[in-house]
Amino acid sequence: MASTELPFVDEHSIAIDAAADVAWSALVLVVSGAFAGRRTERVAGLLGCEQRAATGVAGEVGSTIPGFRVADARAPEVLVLEGRHRYSTYALTLRIDCDGDGSRLRAETRAEFPGWTGRAYRTVVIGSRGHVVVVRRLLRSVKHRAERSGAEP
Repeated sequence: MASTELPFVDEHSIAIDAAADVAWSALVLVVSGAFAGRRTERVAGLLGCEQRAATGVAGEVGSTIPGFRVADARAPEVLVLEGRHRYSTYALTLRIDCDGDGSRLRAETRAEFPGWTGRAYRTVVIGSRGHVVVVRRLLRSVKHRAERSGAEP
């Protein structure tokens, strides 16, 4: 199922005091690091994710990170991560828009949670606001990395 066909969950955004290409580089690095490591791989395995390990480069279509496959990557505008596991089919679309001298990073989540186990999983992840915490942390990390690297000569 294409990410645009999934039900909308939420969208968050953050202003970044750096050009879109700098924000893109920061986004790829942060996404690669945020989902890297044995812990994330174990969680992906426990959930039954299709993608359980990192392959390729997070900014390239077909690459994987635990829990996600890069479905679309058009630097410096959009990065679409899609995934599936026992309880959900989901997509995280990250868009970078020019915003004056800087840029704005938006993260849109779409997902479906089939069956009673899916509804229970949604309650745990979305209802607890854990998803919001993780997405906002990801956005702040991209902002900090982009603004630090944009300030370097």
